[in-house]
Amino acid sequence: MTVTPVIISGGAGSRLWPLSRDARPKPFIELPDGTSLISRTYGRAARLGEVERIVTVTNRDLLFLTADAYAASGAPQRRNSYLLEPFGRDTAAAVALATVHVAEVDGPDAILLVLPADHLIVDENAFAEAVEKAVEMAQAGRIVTFGIVPERPETGYGYIEAKNGDVLRFVEKPDAKKAAEYVASRRFYWNSGMFCFPAGTMLQAMETLCPEVLAGARAAYQEARKFNADDREVFEIDRERFAATPAISLDYAVMEKADNVGCIALDCGWSDIGSWAAVAELTPADENGNRSRGETVLEGTQGCFVHSEDRLVGLVGVSDLLVVDTPDALLVAHKEKAQEVKRLFNRLKEQGHEAAKLHRTAHRPWGTYTVLEEGDRFKIKRIEVKPGARLSLQAHHHRSEHWVVVSGTAKIVNGDQEILLATNQSTYIPCGFKHRLENPGILPLVLIEVQSGDYLGEDDIVRFDDVYGRS
Repeated sequence: MTVTPVIISGGAGSRLWPLSRDARPKPFIELPDGTSLISRTYGRAARLGEVERIVTVTNRDLLFLTADAYAASGAPQRRNSYLLEPFGRDTAAAVALATVHVAEVDGPDAILLVLPADHLIVDENAFAEAVEKAVEMAQAGRIVTFGIVPERPETGYGYIEAKNGDVLRFVEKPDAKKAAEYVASRRFYWNSGMFCFPAGTMLQAMETLCPEVLAGARAAYQEARKFNADDREVFEIDRERFAATPAISLDYAVMEKADNVGCIALDCGWSDIGSWAAVAELTPADENGNRSRGETVLEGTQGCFVHSEDRLVGLVGVSDLLVVDTPDALLVAHKEKAQEVKRLFNRLKEQGHEAAKLHRTAHRPWGTYTVLEEGDRFKIKRIEVKPGARLSLQAHHHRSEHWVVVSGTAKIVNGDQEILLATNQSTYIPCGFKHRLENPGILPLVLIEVQSGDYLGEDDIVRFDDVYGRS
């Protein structure tokens, strides 16, 4: 039986700020080995035996970032279908979208394997063996969850109580005493958030247990805008109908209520990398228990984690700190408060601070841009365009732009003109002029953009034509 993996990629990973942000969330952060969580998830799915197609449910703005991560995974490339949510409505809606889609394409007997994009699994062989067992159970008409064999009492995870492959109950995150009791009993497992089921079985369960979720997701899918981007099949989910879909987790909506839920025990070196304390464990410790990435000097320091990207970080006479330094934001927290980074992130979002959404270097389907400096009425960017890529035909209401080519060749539409610029050449684009930037060469195009105007926000853009399907 062919299995269709469904990768669910949502959420901001707020506990991993400032590396994780809305526009480049937790699944995309670089791990110590140079990979990302989402690329590793795709690789695990693609290397399963009977996989022809992989479905991804993600945010519209993350489509091309996701596709780039899959291409860089080094895994066999499968047919890829994307269901693009206009905004998150929790896991029940995401799973409903994927199930409706797979049932329509492959029929109600098709087996889905739902995988969160932001989990780390060390032992892929153990994972593949567990999936094989789950598929056998699913073929008997059951909804299967994966219970992680607990390594320690953990208050940050929900638990599943199971016996002989049957789920007895789901338990919310316990206190330390309860967690210790659960682990000692050997009947409880960490709730992984991974599932396996036939499409028809899940549709029947949702029809009974959460009909409003299924109806909303089905209507939003049926009104989706479908298009192809390169070798990708894309469904842009209808905003209005999806907004009317209840936001609830799959656990609450289905798993805790259904009477045909099975559990496969899984011991595979699993982690959801839920905090900086978990990220720190991925880096070996020195003789003082310190773990660091980047250029650091530590003096009289014990048990600290330091992540530095662009500059030297020095620590003297401190212990048990988390220090995460990025080009535009610095986090300093005590290890015991790692979970509370989320509160700081939420405050930034409430204030509308750009550091909650964007990095100084932002990734786009055509390449990247880095904000070098900004002030009153000006912003300076370094723009890099991939070979053969081009930006949308666009205009701005509130700013003018001056482009200077640093390296490569730029093909530019500027008003009624189309021009080619080489290194050290430049052009000025007045406010309101239609313009487009393209790299016709085989090497990256790098230029400096100087913006000036009353408003320099990234939302001051009107697109007239775009090869990436952005409106």
